[in-house]
Amino acid sequence: MSALAQSPAGSAVPIEPSLIETMPADAALEALLAAIRRNRFLPAPQPGSVFVGDGDYRLIGAEFLGHLVRLGGLRPEARVLDIGCGIGRIAVPLTQYLGDEGSYLGLDPVREGIDWCRAEIAPVYPAFRFRHLDIAHEIYNPQGLLTGETLVLPVGDRSVDFAFMVSVATHLRPAEIARYAREAARVLAPGGTLFVTHFEMDEAARRSSVRDPRRGFVRTSEGPDWHADPSAPLGAVAFDAGWLRACLRWAGLDCVTESPGHWRGGEAAHYQDILVARKPDTR
Repeated sequence: MSALAQSPAGSAVPIEPSLIETMPADAALEALLAAIRRNRFLPAPQPGSVFVGDGDYRLIGAEFLGHLVRLGGLRPEARVLDIGCGIGRIAVPLTQYLGDEGSYLGLDPVREGIDWCRAEIAPVYPAFRFRHLDIAHEIYNPQGLLTGETLVLPVGDRSVDFAFMVSVATHLRPAEIARYAREAARVLAPGGTLFVTHFEMDEAARRSSVRDPRRGFVRTSEGPDWHADPSAPLGAVAFDAGWLRACLRWAGLDCVTESPGHWRGGEAAHYQDILVARKPDTR
């Protein structure tokens, strides 16, 4: 783990290395996250250019780094694949966590986000790369030339240790998620991890009287998907209880962690539901 929250200009919010090394793992992570949250030198886009997600860019990025480590088991030496990296909200805090052996590739269908990441993050952090995927999406890339159902990730087989899809499955159709899952399973090394956020319409979510009113999901077809706004179905998508787990198992991944989110109205450290799956280690 990086002992300093480094800035592009070489400035830093210092954390004494000897102190970090003697801290319990979670305390060391908290110290790093606190440094990231207050480091005004880290790259950040203009607020008007953040096209995905709500809330503070830096704070939410740091929050998700914590989830990736605590729930997903992300290690500093991991080869990381960010499927749907947006405008680098999670990439930025990862620059402070991944070590010399780690690497990062971010993929997204919105060219403006990729261009910003290439201009503001990649020149300072050479282990971080960003690539535009021209996948059609009716909200984020309506003129895209490729379809999600035929996605081929530009990554070699078994070349990734940790992949994540944050607020991606919440904007896809079932057939697209199935394809993404198969591709994630292909590129993950044995023992590799896939971390996914989603909305699951299980019985507790359906019966909740205190869930987020923006998530009034309704079923609009005979499929497993539910939509918060039928007039813009991919604005927010939920799935039947157990459907995503079954999809990941079909792709060859074993679900190892489930953590319900507070969108349902209960207490949780994160908003969306989280699933963590692993590729069996067959070496």
